[in-house]
Amino acid sequence: MRRLLLLSCLLGLALLAQSQEKDLKVKHKDQPIEATTEAVEPKLEVPDPGALKEIPEQQVNGHWVLVIHGGAGGSAPRSMPEDVQNEYRSKLNEALETGAKMLREGKPALDAVETVIVFMEDCPLFNAGKGSVLTIDGAVEMDAAIMDGKTGLAGAVASVTNIKNPVKAARLVMEQSKHLLLVGDGAENFAKNQGLEIVGQEYFITPEMKKRWEDKKKGTVGAVALDVNGNLAAATSTGGIMNKMHGRVGDTPIIGAGTYANNANCAVSCTGQGEFFIRNVIAFNLSALMEYRNMNLEEAANYLVMEKLKEQGGEGGLIAVDKNGNIAMPFNTNAMFRGFIRSDGASETAIY
Repeated sequence: MRRLLLLSCLLGLALLAQSQEKDLKVKHKDQPIEATTEAVEPKLEVPDPGALKEIPEQQVNGHWVLVIHGGAGGSAPRSMPEDVQNEYRSKLNEALETGAKMLREGKPALDAVETVIVFMEDCPLFNAGKGSVLTIDGAVEMDAAIMDGKTGLAGAVASVTNIKNPVKAARLVMEQSKHLLLVGDGAENFAKNQGLEIVGQEYFITPEMKKRWEDKKKGTVGAVALDVNGNLAAATSTGGIMNKMHGRVGDTPIIGAGTYANNANCAVSCTGQGEFFIRNVIAFNLSALMEYRNMNLEEAANYLVMEKLKEQGGEGGLIAVDKNGNIAMPFNTNAMFRGFIRSDGASETAIY
């Protein structure tokens, strides 16, 4: 009896082993099974960092774009004398060619927008640097910002009174400090220590600006660019608004309000009544509408300037370029000094 039970158990084990071997061969039909004494550790799937957040790929395609503005506002359409219009157009064309030369040579968009803004700060026709408007106390207080769409880094200065080219100081804040925005004498001391040119108030205050002190002139200068490597950049500089209170700061040095750049979407520079642009975070919202609402550049820019700002009584405009080289230059004021130039040879300047 015991022998019979033992034989039955052995037969059952043999059949079970045969069945498992058959199953194993089916599951690993094309995979030879090797004996091993090592423990087999489960293979962990490590997520690809690139899959967590899409990083815009930069492609060298030789295509570049530069867009500039010299401020929004101005007198009634067509009321500016022809010779004055020609003078402004001439300087806008010079500014465009200054930046275009760099972009043709393959220079970074960041360098191009800084160089263009320096040119416009040095030109007394525009409300930035030399020729800035005056505060209620008859002084000049300037703001500037710059942003690199490739790295997401930015720098800005506000309420500076003696830095010849505030946009240069803004870039140094971005690259030579751990901060983003420096204000007043702190920014001025930083700029001086960095070797930037420091000048007296008399440099900025032109005879024409003295005459127009009672006017409510508004304006700003700005530049956005796409370079041959697909990188975007934006820079803006301003003297603010005429007769402003001492210490007033507008949207220009506020990243996301008056200046913004992101390789994933666009680069933006704004001009107009800064308080409205700050409250509505206009520059960033243009990028956000493209990213989250799938609007194209023109749709997003027109909505913000011609609808959102206008409904609130906000006056101004903006310039923008997207990662594909499309441009937008909407404004809801009488005029906006503006222009663009592209690698395909297209170029234009306009006021009204």
